Amino acid sequence: MARTVAVGVQDFSKIVEKDYFYIDKTNFIKEWWESGDEVTLITRPRRFGKTLNMSMVEQFFSVNYKNRGDLFENLAIWKQEKYRALQGTYPVISLSFASVKERNYQMMRKKICHLLTKLFYTQHAFLLESGFLCEADVRYVKRISAEMDDSDASMAVCQLSEFLYRCYGKKAVILLDEYDTPMQEAYMNGYWDEASAFIRSLFHAALKTNMHMERALMTGITRIAKESIFSGLNHLKVVTSVSLKYAAAFGFTEQEVADSLKEYGMSAQMGEVRAWYDGFKFGQCDNMYNPWSIINYLDERRLGIYWANTSSNSLVGELLRKGSVKAKLLLEDLMNGKTIQVPMDEELVFSQLADDKGAVWSLLVAGGYLKIWQVTKNRKGNSEYVLGITNRETRTVFDRMATGWFEDSETDYNDFSEALLSGDTARMNAYMNQIALETFSCFDTGSRPSQFRQPENFYHGFVLGLIADLRNLYRITSNRESGIGRYDVMLEPVDKALDAGIIIEFKVQDTEREDTLLDTAGAAINQILAKKYPSMLEAAGMPMERIYIYGFAFSRKKVLVDGGCAADYAVKGRCLEHV
Repeated sequence: MARTVAVGVQDFSKIVEKDYFYIDKTNFIKEWWESGDEVTLITRPRRFGKTLNMSMVEQFFSVNYKNRGDLFENLAIWKQEKYRALQGTYPVISLSFASVKERNYQMMRKKICHLLTKLFYTQHAFLLESGFLCEADVRYVKRISAEMDDSDASMAVCQLSEFLYRCYGKKAVILLDEYDTPMQEAYMNGYWDEASAFIRSLFHAALKTNMHMERALMTGITRIAKESIFSGLNHLKVVTSVSLKYAAAFGFTEQEVADSLKEYGMSAQMGEVRAWYDGFKFGQCDNMYNPWSIINYLDERRLGIYWANTSSNSLVGELLRKGSVKAKLLLEDLMNGKTIQVPMDEELVFSQLADDKGAVWSLLVAGGYLKIWQVTKNRKGNSEYVLGITNRETRTVFDRMATGWFEDSETDYNDFSEALLSGDTARMNAYMNQIALETFSCFDTGSRPSQFRQPENFYHGFVLGLIADLRNLYRITSNRESGIGRYDVMLEPVDKALDAGIIIEFKVQDTEREDTLLDTAGAAINQILAKKYPSMLEAAGMPMERIYIYGFAFSRKKVLVDGGCAADYAVKGRCLEHV
């Protein structure tokens, strides 16, 4: 009889005791323990079983689960006598930063201090009455609270390790899940320096100078540079998606998915499941599946998008929104099913993210949206990565993420697409000006074009985000040759008999040559005609009457859109003096 599929259960003992669906990952315990690494950091995308594996590790080693071999007796780890003897023999300190998503430093600090307080007063309250603490120790424990000072907070894990050593005579195993969550929030909300200083002090005491730590295991999504919060931790072993270690420990292998489908009488669906959910790669394991998607598929028995967007995508969206036009064009290639080749460093230096051209690709790989197909060397001998979208599900999530870059605005961006398709320039102008007022900054948009800085790039990328939802209807391309020049954006309809072609040109107002934004939009339209940009669509069988051309004119937060049927403008004979 097939086991019950329970979605979202991350407590290992609950899954085993209730005989819920579970794929045995206990060999990870042996692999990690025998590695001998003192402090291990493992990065994997969200929903890849990191928290469940941490629960498994805690309940295997923790003295709180002594004599609970029944949890493991039917699993791979229990086949070895050496590990049966290890079960339940170590004090374990377990923390998770998954809930630390605060908007300011004060709240972040208070949240972490609250988690540290729970360690003492909920999980290890017995220490106060154990007789192993001296008077000074008791005074220290009584100072532990959500309002404790930085000195007491930074020493909390280290001190607890010492207290547990006195009690059990063994050094502690330290587990920290989702270590990077507060750091991403700190960067996004502008308190990185304060947050990194606080967490650096905590990590240094807990993981570097802690004489009562046996091993430490940390998980997260991103690999943050050692010189920030891991300063001085030269014994840190980092395991990323390209590392050979633990490749099959997080996520489901293809064989595990096939066996799961067989258990539920769904083997015939393996092909569809592969197309939707396969494609992740860790180390030398090429065909890895997202556990969250597979478990939900087994429960719902239908293909769908289960790997839903979360707030962790906000950093990626911010870097893409403010990134170069080249980054947006590469993104466009990805969304059209192509691969891209880019320089990338898996180690993120948050203080340099704004200037790091490869950071966004590092985040997308770490998050699981992109997979590394190949690593090559460029002419300078530096590594470059060939990247592609992971699978059909992540492709859809990718599209949704692109359309959500500017979700803080109250404007309905689907309405913008509808206005563009219907040729309603009045509505386009209304939407664009509302969006510009709500989301543009003068730093983003610049003031005028120059040889060295092209503010058009910002608007170009912005509009690409707005029309991302049209990709099922149009082939959207940018900066391609057509006629005797390179257009900014072209929308070539999939169904040329039903939909019109669209060409867009962006221009920032040059006040020395153009008195009004209408003049600027006119110059953009003139350029489309003079450079014969519609010729590519005409060559594909579309007459000028079925091609619409638009000039998008910008001046800081002011926008004007003008345009219409290309045939009408060609008949009007626009003056080309601005081209």
